[in-house]
Amino acid sequence: MKKKKKASFWQNVWRYKALILMALPGFVWFIFFFYIPVFANVVAFKDFHISPNGFIDSLMTSKWVGFDNFKFLFASKDAWLITRNTIAYNVVFLAFNLFFAIAFAIIMSELRNKKLVKVYHTMSLLPYFLSWVVIGYFVYAFLSPDKGIFNLWLTNNGKNPINWYTDPTWWPLIFVVMNVWKSLGYNSIIYYASVMGIDPTYYEAAMVDGASKWQQIKNVTIPQIVPMMMVLLILNIGGIFRADFGMFYNLPRNNGALYQVTSVLDTYIYNGLTATGDIGMSSAASLYQSVVGAILLLGTNFVVRRIEPDSALF
Repeated sequence: MKKKKKASFWQNVWRYKALILMALPGFVWFIFFFYIPVFANVVAFKDFHISPNGFIDSLMTSKWVGFDNFKFLFASKDAWLITRNTIAYNVVFLAFNLFFAIAFAIIMSELRNKKLVKVYHTMSLLPYFLSWVVIGYFVYAFLSPDKGIFNLWLTNNGKNPINWYTDPTWWPLIFVVMNVWKSLGYNSIIYYASVMGIDPTYYEAAMVDGASKWQQIKNVTIPQIVPMMMVLLILNIGGIFRADFGMFYNLPRNNGALYQVTSVLDTYIYNGLTATGDIGMSSAASLYQSVVGAILLLGTNFVVRRIEPDSALF
């Protein structure tokens, strides 16, 4: 029997040219905006000063300082605060988004009126496409100290108004509510698709055994979407050191009185860069953020692979 000749590299390229052309824009985007900028991480190890001859000249002429930028970052009294806030908020966001996204997806899958499902999905997706700048002004309409809707309601009911933009008490709750509200529709889409892809015979068998609706969800729906939950959990944990800059900067309007509960790594890097112009220290904070995120991603994937190999990313 004649052995089939293996196709060459260029033959495979020609064979899959349509798919390659579709992937090419995304590939080019990643090269220019993700991989090439990686080389600029060297700035984190330099006393970087901008040269009139351009970035390359600035990079070459700036003095090496080793880990001094990192030492300055960790010696700062804000290092523990911003790290704690970033991790704590992301863990809470992850838990709440997971719960509400799955609950919303299951509720949508139980509706029999498909037109209503489309309406609800569209309504839940709309906040995701709004900029945090726009949402920040909406929030200010509710929380404005003198004309805000909440303070008007409080004064009309004989209660003292709250100066929301100087009192940090309520802001953790505000962040959680706004994050869940904005991301609910987007986060629930994948879970909704997973629930709708479950084989109906599982539910039929459960109904024959006399299972209630709650028992069907607990024993059929949830176990079937666990692999998807694990994949998304790994990806989200990889980004646990990256806070949503738009939300933490625009909602509290970058108010210094609220820094104790609103300052996270992303806003700290931005404020440090704009206030001091210290590009080296800001780059060190950003690199620290990326390295820890990568370690968490690999670590979580390793743990998942040991427990449930089929749910791991690689």
